[in-house]
Amino acid sequence: MYAVVKTGGKQYRLEQGQTLLVERLPVDEGASVKLDTLLYVDGDTVVDGDDLSKVTVQARVVAHERGPKLRIVKFKPKRGYKRRNGHRQELTRLEITSIKLAARRPRAKAEPTTPEQPAPVAAGEAKETENGS
Repeated sequence: MYAVVKTGGKQYRLEQGQTLLVERLPVDEGASVKLDTLLYVDGDTVVDGDDLSKVTVQARVVAHERGPKLRIVKFKPKRGYKRRNGHRQELTRLEITSIKLAARRPRAKAEPTTPEQPAPVAAGEAKETENGS
């Protein structure tokens, strides 16, 4: 059983109990987060499209971290142009706590309804429609 979710402009294939790093989320450590589901697969059961509202993927924020330092170097020969820069991405580590597909609720038995009777038509109106005028 797995689900494909979208967060931070990226898509991830997740299973329950898995941990992953995603773009920084504006929530506190230890908080629970609901992720946007794109696909749910459980054996032969595949859920997508309009039925995704029945699927919930919950994750717990384990920690906020920073990614590795990326060094950017710009250099143009024979011109004395040199630039060095660095970047560290802000990340959030998530642990997937649950992936659930909501069970169908049995519909309440509908009471037998009587078929609706057509509205009575005035005698003058019925004759006009029969003559085609």
